[in-house]
Amino acid sequence: MIFVLRFLKFLTSLLIAALVAGAGVAATYATKWARELPDYRQLDSLTRSLGAETRVFARDNTSLGSLIPKIGEQAISRTLVTLDEISPFMVAALISNEDRRFFEHYGLDPYGLARQFQRLARGDEVQGGSTLTNQLVKNTLLLEEYNQARTPDRKLKEWMLSVQVERSFTKEEILQNYLNTIYWGDGGPVELYGIYAASQAYFRTTPKRLSLAQSVYLTILVPSAGRYFNYAEVRPLMKVVLARMVEDQWITQAQADAAWQEKLQPRGWQVVYADNGNVKTAKLVDRTAKELKAVTTTRAPHFMGQVEGELVRRFGREKVYGSGGLRVYTTLDPKIQNAVETASREATGLPPDATLGATILDPYSGEVLGMIGQKLVGNAPPDEWNNAAQGQRQIGSTIKPLLYTTALSTGLTQDHREDDKPVSFPCLSCKGGVYEPKNFEGATTYRSMTIREALDRSLNLVTVRLADRIGLQTFFGKLRELGVPPNDGTGLAAALGAVETTPVKMAAAYAPFVNGGLYRAPRYLTRVTTARGEVLYDAGTTPVKPKRVWTPQVAYLGLNMIQGVVNDLTERQGGLATKAKFGDWPVAGKTGTSNGPKDFWFVGTTPLYTGAVWVGKQKGGEMPVYFYSGYVNAPIWRRMMELAHAGKTVTQFTEPPGILMANAPDPGYLPGVKIALLDPQYRDAANTQIQPDAPVPTVYRETTFAPGGIDPRTVMIDLDRTTGRLATEFTPPSNIVQRRVYIEELPGYAPDPNPAPLKDEQPDPAALKAVKAQSSTLEPATP
Repeated sequence: MIFVLRFLKFLTSLLIAALVAGAGVAATYATKWARELPDYRQLDSLTRSLGAETRVFARDNTSLGSLIPKIGEQAISRTLVTLDEISPFMVAALISNEDRRFFEHYGLDPYGLARQFQRLARGDEVQGGSTLTNQLVKNTLLLEEYNQARTPDRKLKEWMLSVQVERSFTKEEILQNYLNTIYWGDGGPVELYGIYAASQAYFRTTPKRLSLAQSVYLTILVPSAGRYFNYAEVRPLMKVVLARMVEDQWITQAQADAAWQEKLQPRGWQVVYADNGNVKTAKLVDRTAKELKAVTTTRAPHFMGQVEGELVRRFGREKVYGSGGLRVYTTLDPKIQNAVETASREATGLPPDATLGATILDPYSGEVLGMIGQKLVGNAPPDEWNNAAQGQRQIGSTIKPLLYTTALSTGLTQDHREDDKPVSFPCLSCKGGVYEPKNFEGATTYRSMTIREALDRSLNLVTVRLADRIGLQTFFGKLRELGVPPNDGTGLAAALGAVETTPVKMAAAYAPFVNGGLYRAPRYLTRVTTARGEVLYDAGTTPVKPKRVWTPQVAYLGLNMIQGVVNDLTERQGGLATKAKFGDWPVAGKTGTSNGPKDFWFVGTTPLYTGAVWVGKQKGGEMPVYFYSGYVNAPIWRRMMELAHAGKTVTQFTEPPGILMANAPDPGYLPGVKIALLDPQYRDAANTQIQPDAPVPTVYRETTFAPGGIDPRTVMIDLDRTTGRLATEFTPPSNIVQRRVYIEELPGYAPDPNPAPLKDEQPDPAALKAVKAQSSTLEPATP
């Protein structure tokens, strides 16, 4: 008899679904909808993926923590639990309030369907599913569709899938999946999904330990999580649910009365009850009390953020936050991470309101070994913004070693001389039409000096002259190879640091000095697998070929130059980086300060590690002029490096063949100092070709201004956009623009009377034809 009744219910459900999805006019769309329906069998894997956890490990396989799932850009808190890990009161309250006939229907409730058809007949908006199965389908299989506008066809798909799910899954499986997918409100940094997150957020307990009163309270939040903010509204609804549970024989009246007398205190609320269980006063004292953390660990949070970003770029969001999660093995060295964090905590003497960013990487592999993106204070968690990898800051004089080494790679030597005298360059965008750099604090020696001395003293005038000598295109090409491309429109000011980048990229740009001239982009991952062990990425089996930026000999010449910056001058003599030295380890590096000053830098290397430290204000802004990068950043760099090198055997920089050591010129300036020169037999090691500087094209902006009639006092001419003069037969067609000018102004646009063709360049026939045609229009018109 029971079997017959169940069979009849099953046939009734199928009949209703057939009537809805296939009968009448809907038959036209039945086949189309069937093709569009997701596979209901995916429900198992989909619900498991919603609780997927991506676990992250350091290079020694110790845990760094986990990345929790996300929906879109919003982090969620969802831990899956089984049905026997949930309080029976929670299950009973949910069924009584949400779907009292849950154990009697096959996914479609006839009473609920009748209400939906009434709404459709009236033209009202179709509301959410009336059964737990409907809601489960909507929150999983049809989640993306329900993020769009609701339409009747989406509702019909939901009903069709509900019948399929009921045929393939047990009621217990459906109920368990539903409890793990319910949305329970805003948890601050995360969204609360599933009964585990709700229990933690609202009562700081587990689902298994939920009392009857707590279960009823959470049930009231299911249709509208915003009810949390109005406890006076929730309380009478709880009484209704308790009455239903008694009526449905889930609990006794005595249990209901005891639950009503329980002095419930949801997180953030202070509630005072009367003796009869009614609320006397309810005050929300802390709206954030139910918030949960987005990441399950506070270990190396800035490094973890970079790992997360690289994972998403490589594998996509679904792989990272779903599909069972990943197992991620990273480059982070806990000892070195501790060194960077300790240096950050111990950093004193920072300018007011300043913070910092610092990193250490392996110059031979590009692996980021440690990173901190903020000034740490005690054990307080740092701000999320990562100044080490996200903050684009002007790098000041730390760019100079890259320029000087580029000059050495063109064949110049450390004893090459430039004048330390005032100089000016044409500059259309500069005040007065000229660019006139000055040395720091305006100090000028008015003498010729070696570039070795100029870098030691960080002199701007010599630096700009050197950049002009080798050409900006030559220098900019090298910067792009080093991962620090100049900003659009930057001129000679780039040689003084008017380029923006991050500490981790600057460390990578300095790594070729010590590794023989090879550039490797910074990386954070060594190996990535699925939870089942399938290898998705392995740096050991898929190595990235480094880019040759300098020859080993030129790289060593540059390294010798920045060793000089640290060691040639004492602090009293004006040495800018002497405070970076520690122990017996050889150190090479350079300070940097941007205009303002706004940004302080030190970037340097030892034979083992390369690192960078930036100090400045989080939101930008100038700092006091009596602070200097040599006094602020260099000690921070020294501290993190001496901790990172603790217990290591002191080694020296590796000198390649082809290097000759010679006494420094001007012995009065550098007594006893040896400088590195290139052995003439290795002259091919200086192999950078000088690139001609291309003129900066004029940028014309289009306008929507509609001119009136043609003024007879004007004439249309072809201009060369690079010169601002009349186009000639040597002007490329892409550089020709038409302009209307006054006739009396024509002489001012006259081209060079004897234009010489560029090397290996022939007149363009199309341009020549255009110029000849233009010549007939240059006769003044008669007014």
